[in-house]
Amino acid sequence: MSKKEDFIQTIEKGYTFKGDSFILGGAMLDGEVMTNTYIKIPLRMMNRHGLIAGATGSGKSKTLQIIAEQLSSKSVPVLLMDVKGDLSGIAVPSDGHPKIDERHEKIGFPFEAGQSPVEFLSLSDEKGVRLRATITEFGPVLFSKILGLNDTQAGIVAVLFKYCDDFNYPLLDLKDFKKTLQFLTNEGKEEIEDVYGRISSASVGSIMRKIVELEQQGADVFFGERSFDVDDLCRLDENGKGIISILRLTDIQDKPKLFSTFMLQLLAEVYATFPEEGDIEQPKLVIFIDEAHLVFEEASDALLDQIEAIVKLIRSKGVGLFFVTQNPADVPEEVLGQLGLKIQHALRAFTAKDRKSLKLAAQNYPLTDFYETETLLTQLGIGEAIVTTLNEKGIPTPLAHTMLRAPQSRMDVLSDSEINGLIRKSYLIDKYSEPVDRESAYEILNEKIEDARQEEMQNEKREQQEKASKSSSRRRREKSTLEKVMSNTTTRQIGRTVARELTRGLLGVLGISSTRRRRKKSSWF
Repeated sequence: MSKKEDFIQTIEKGYTFKGDSFILGGAMLDGEVMTNTYIKIPLRMMNRHGLIAGATGSGKSKTLQIIAEQLSSKSVPVLLMDVKGDLSGIAVPSDGHPKIDERHEKIGFPFEAGQSPVEFLSLSDEKGVRLRATITEFGPVLFSKILGLNDTQAGIVAVLFKYCDDFNYPLLDLKDFKKTLQFLTNEGKEEIEDVYGRISSASVGSIMRKIVELEQQGADVFFGERSFDVDDLCRLDENGKGIISILRLTDIQDKPKLFSTFMLQLLAEVYATFPEEGDIEQPKLVIFIDEAHLVFEEASDALLDQIEAIVKLIRSKGVGLFFVTQNPADVPEEVLGQLGLKIQHALRAFTAKDRKSLKLAAQNYPLTDFYETETLLTQLGIGEAIVTTLNEKGIPTPLAHTMLRAPQSRMDVLSDSEINGLIRKSYLIDKYSEPVDRESAYEILNEKIEDARQEEMQNEKREQQEKASKSSSRRRREKSTLEKVMSNTTTRQIGRTVARELTRGLLGVLGISSTRRRRKKSSWF
């Protein structure tokens, strides 16, 4: 048997599945496409997660587009993270091109243009359905991990959540969280210490700085209501196609904190909401995370542990995760080891670091007698990749150099008018377009603080009135005493004066009489 015949037999055996599957492209050997030797992906294994990697311009986004539209045609809903803004064309059919026809002729089946039902989503001011989530939905553990808090600070966050739960103060957005944190360290300090213990002001200051950092990346527009229902990601259109939800993220490329915050919350919500499915014939939802390094590069160890746990567990919910990035090294090894489908586009090796990364990337793939993997990775053309997936028994398929089929939809972005037209037809836009700002912890605590101030002012006023009343009574008593004293003194003075005058009068009379007697006596002689 020749090498070519051996190769074709190996590929056909390795990529033939009992369940439903779709064609990704045609197998290649020594740079030649083996016509009618298809590389297929089984739907049953699409919840085993995957990786699409390769250098800039190697065709990662188009591979993502191919897989998404094939899943949609098989009634599998898809969520795409469109960081570069080049995936919107999936909503309209391809215009076709002679090179596309030539490519498909080599692979062995004709090209058919097509489109997929699309829903545009947004985290910020981009056009589309606004995604929001409340602080409460994150919970104290996840919220602390997003902020990168230490154990002491995380304990304070846990106390804050418990306090709001005990007193029914809704934690909806960041201003609710900040107001509650300020209240517990100022006006409510004694109240919180009596029940939950002392709170360090230094730790509170550190938490507040973390919140400010998150706000500076635009998270204040993400936290709030109305919360997005993850079940809305699992819809089919009237023709039974899975709706492709495209989250437009072109304006947050420089805000990795916001992006990772959203992604972790979304995965946690999906895991908490979706029922256990076990092994099913096809996934309920497939999520593609483009520019995946944004999720991992600034993540703390605690956050990485959380992501790893979710990647391991979310498979049982019927959800597949696909990380799209430039180099497999962008994805932590603990996560990389959980991925079943791996599609590697060309890598560049211009520096010593590049060559080291290239060698490590080659070691991520099964051994093969047909390729020198490390060399092949630098020779892949645009629209070519090496592929391996899991068969229905969970065993990796043979490594295959693949010429990828062309996307059936447009390989370019939509115009603003086309996007506006799709948004106007959206079923979800009215449901989530207007933010809801109901009474929450911010308003309740402000009212509580204001009531306390009013009560304090009333108490101060009452104390002043009582003080003034006591002062007035004291003055009246002092005046009465003074008048009495003065009255007694005057009486005594008058008495003394009268007595003195009487005495003087009497003495005067007596003096006159005595003189007269002396005079009379002298006249006798």
